[in-house]
Amino acid sequence: MFNPAFCELPFFGLIRFSGDDARVFLHNQLSCDVTALATARSTYGSYCTPKGRMLASFLLWRSEEGLFMQLPSSLREAIQKQLARYVFRSKVKAADASGDWTLIGVAGTDAAALVQRAVGAVPQGVHEVAHARNSMVIRLPGDRCEIVAARQVSADILDSLSDGARKADPEYWEWLDIRAGVPVILPGTQEEFVPQMVNLDLIGGVSFEKGCYPGQEIVARMHYRGTLKQRMYLASIAANGPPRPGDKLYSPDFGNQACGTIVNAARSPDGGHDVLASIQIASAAKDDVRWQSLDGPPLRFLPLPYAVSSDP
Repeated sequence: MFNPAFCELPFFGLIRFSGDDARVFLHNQLSCDVTALATARSTYGSYCTPKGRMLASFLLWRSEEGLFMQLPSSLREAIQKQLARYVFRSKVKAADASGDWTLIGVAGTDAAALVQRAVGAVPQGVHEVAHARNSMVIRLPGDRCEIVAARQVSADILDSLSDGARKADPEYWEWLDIRAGVPVILPGTQEEFVPQMVNLDLIGGVSFEKGCYPGQEIVARMHYRGTLKQRMYLASIAANGPPRPGDKLYSPDFGNQACGTIVNAARSPDGGHDVLASIQIASAAKDDVRWQSLDGPPLRFLPLPYAVSSDP
């Protein structure tokens, strides 16, 4: 692990929602509580089909310029168009803000001090947002900060960070998200999971008190009736080829039927690949899950930074 380290995050895009009705509109579309989101806070969340299957996961925060949704660049255009279809007469505008900002991740025990020096502001608690001139800073789980810098100041910020931190490959940030237990839905895993199957409820991305949104009935039923049979786990795989999102997993108790799916994967600095995988709880409890086939490389389960129930 590099400590401290920074990297640009080119694989993320931004949608900016503005207008008098933006908060209410998004509250009625997303799994998280948007109306309660203060300008100094961020939250994880999801956008689902009417059947409760996730089309996207994201990081959402508020600023004086509106609400920003950060999600994979590969999904940004499609999700923006999908949400825009339901604006109707609401006073809401959804715009691609990806080109206006540079996203920079900073990680390590000295991350906050480095960000303070480079930007002039740093949030104190996880999911708090600090606003500085021409930039925003979000505190994330796992000793991490993300700087959202206006393009005209990003070069100066990167120069400042390089004096005290090592520049890492963007995949390093993907690995840190995996180690933090934060799922990122990609094109290969769209409509594969209900939010609880990737622990989104455990990291604050699902509100069970809010009103209706697409898929809300399915998500709520799974929560209140205790019908969840699949959870997301952190594991490492020692294999020559890289695991990929959407790859299937197998265990003896399910035979030739897949017992789970890779959600995210990245090279580990310690060797091999670390993965987030949504797996049948019963199969994970038996600790014999393999990648791609019953004879494939085994998953070595690792502890997540939050508790996951082992009860099927």
